Amino acid sequence: MQGDFHSIFKGTGLEFDDVRPYQYGDDIRTIDWNVSAKGHGTFVKTFREEKEQTIYFILDVSASQYIGTPGQTKFDIAKEICGVLALSGTKESSQVGLICYSDEREKFIKPKKGMAQAYEIISNLSKLEPKSTKTNLNKAITFALNSIRRRSVIVMISDFIDEGYHHHLKSLAKKHDLVLIQVSDKRETQLPKLGIIPILDKESKKTLWVNSSFGDFRDKMTTHHFERQQEIVNFSKKHQINFLSVSTDENFVPKLLKLFKVRNKTVKSV
Repeated sequence: MQGDFHSIFKGTGLEFDDVRPYQYGDDIRTIDWNVSAKGHGTFVKTFREEKEQTIYFILDVSASQYIGTPGQTKFDIAKEICGVLALSGTKESSQVGLICYSDEREKFIKPKKGMAQAYEIISNLSKLEPKSTKTNLNKAITFALNSIRRRSVIVMISDFIDEGYHHHLKSLAKKHDLVLIQVSDKRETQLPKLGIIPILDKESKKTLWVNSSFGDFRDKMTTHHFERQQEIVNFSKKHQINFLSVSTDENFVPKLLKLFKVRNKTVKSV
C-alpha cells in the first residue's frame, strides 16, 4: 500500500522508478549501464521513497515515570503521546509496534498494520502494570538493537533519568531513524520551601529526608535537571536525532506538529 501521500513518518527504503539522462553531479553508481549501452547517451536510475515502513515505540515504564498529578503523570502523558502517534502511523499504512521497558522487558507487541493494532497498543498501555520499578535504558536500547532488524522509525519516550546509555543510543541512531521525546514534571525542579521533608525514591522505595529551605538546595536541583536535559539535547544534535521535550502541564500536540514539520523539511531538503 504505497498510497498517494507523503507520510510524516519518513521511510528511507528506495525502489526503482525510472531512468533519465545523466546530469553533472549525479552519482556514477546510479548509472544504468544496460540502458546507456544502447548508444543514446548516459542514463541514471531514479528512485522513489517507500511510504510504507515500520514504527516502533520504546516506552520507559519505570517508577520515575509516575511523578505528577493523578491522571497527568509523566507516564500518563507518555501513553497519550504513544497512542496519538500510533493512530497517526497506522492511518498512514505503517506497521506499528511497542516495547515497554523498566530494567526488564515489560511488554513487547510485534509491529502490524491497521487501526486495530493502534487500539491494541493503547489498550495494553492502559492495562499495563510493570513488574519492576527500576530503570535500565541500556537494556531497553540493547533489546531494540537485537530485535529490530529492518531500518525503522523508532520513537523513544522517557524522562532519560539514567546513566551510561549514550553509547548504545548512538548505535540505535546509526541503525534507525530515531526520535527522542523527554517527558518531565515541574515537581522535579520546582520544590517549594517546606523545611525538612521526606522524599520517596519511587524506584528504590527508599525515603530521603532533605531540607528544602536550606541554602541553594533547590537551585542545585534545577541546575542538575537543566544540565541533564542539555546533555541529551547536545547529544541529539551531534548524532542527528530528532529531540522533543514535553512537560506534564502543557499541551504536547502543537510541539508534536512542529517536530514533524521539521522532519518533513529536513527529508525534502536531503
